[in-house]
Amino acid sequence: MMKPEQELLPGLFRTEYGNLVSVLCYKFGIENIAVAEDIVSDTFLTAMETWSLKEIPGNPKAWLYTVAKNKTQNYLKRHSLFNKKIAAELKHNSVTTQEIEIDLSPKNINDSQLAMMFTVCDPCIPADAQTSLALHLLCGFGVQEIADAYLTSKEVVYKRISRAKEKLREHNIRIQHPGLTAISDRLEQVLTTLYLLFSEGHYSKSHDLIVRRDLCNEAMRLTLLLIENDVTNKPAVNALYALMCFHASRLDARITGTGEAVLYEDQDETLWDRSLVEKGIEHLNLASRGSYISRYHLEAGIAYWHTHKEDTPAKWEEILQLYNQLLQIEYSPIAALNRTFALAKARGKAAGIKEAEKLQLNSNPFYFSLLGNLYTDIDNATALQHYTTALEFANTAADKQTIGRHMEKIIHEIKISGK
Repeated sequence: MMKPEQELLPGLFRTEYGNLVSVLCYKFGIENIAVAEDIVSDTFLTAMETWSLKEIPGNPKAWLYTVAKNKTQNYLKRHSLFNKKIAAELKHNSVTTQEIEIDLSPKNINDSQLAMMFTVCDPCIPADAQTSLALHLLCGFGVQEIADAYLTSKEVVYKRISRAKEKLREHNIRIQHPGLTAISDRLEQVLTTLYLLFSEGHYSKSHDLIVRRDLCNEAMRLTLLLIENDVTNKPAVNALYALMCFHASRLDARITGTGEAVLYEDQDETLWDRSLVEKGIEHLNLASRGSYISRYHLEAGIAYWHTHKEDTPAKWEEILQLYNQLLQIEYSPIAALNRTFALAKARGKAAGIKEAEKLQLNSNPFYFSLLGNLYTDIDNATALQHYTTALEFANTAADKQTIGRHMEKIIHEIKISGK
């Protein structure tokens, strides 16, 4: 049985690590990021040691903030050179250690996280490192967790994060509240990073998990930070948040109690979170105030229609047209596959098969799963061949279980019909 502090601390670490690191980096500069991380890590270590010996404090978060402030002040006292440098950078001629205040108010935490979000998406950092750095600094994810999430090794993630930090130091990047230029230059990459973070949670490629709620929750929290700030509250941001709300509304219905995937048509609609659907509609309406349509507008529209369970050609025709627009803005193989499924639902399986076979995504398990689905009840032998190929390419146990269930149904049907 886990001790109370062992149950409480992981959640607090996830929510507060990024807050504390962001505030300290915002105060002392990105070049002192290692100092900030050491102080915050030591704060949580102290919490583990103290809470295991004594009662957990009545307000654990306030306790952590107080200890983090004290450890910061103690660090400044022990490292006089660091203290003098910080004092000089803060442009106070007679600053003493005691006068350097660590502001952990909700507003400063939000400002710090917002500033850090745009910092980790600076163009000097390679795109593949931006998401890893955001997960690490803003969300408190460890190197192993990030490696698991993106199916790579700890060494690769560690190198990405280290190089990203070094790039920030080399280019003397300052952590500051994003101005109009930074928003114009970096908002798209910030949104891409948040989109990838949510996507990995919504359909996880790691741990043989289908859903990772921690990733979804962090992506939504950070996107909401952008919405709550007047300078970054843009239509595309609201569209992305709407997309996240619509997808998150169906998370409870997407997996069984044993962790197996539940296909859309088999989902229990009563498990859908209607409050999240309403929130998504609200933000999709806010997103419509802009002068252009982003990929997030179109994907949010598609996700909106998926919160309507009725299976009618009219519904799928709406989804099909949204996919047509999406592919014109930004082509991707997955979007093309999904469009083909919508085409089949709107205009029949024969039309879907014709379009699907043009794609020739011959190493993609979802491509062969789609063909298996489309050929089912038309040519079950061919459907079984495609599902067999999909099984060979499948990466996770969850995908293999889903494909296996389809194959069992087809084999059963072939035995009954004799063909």
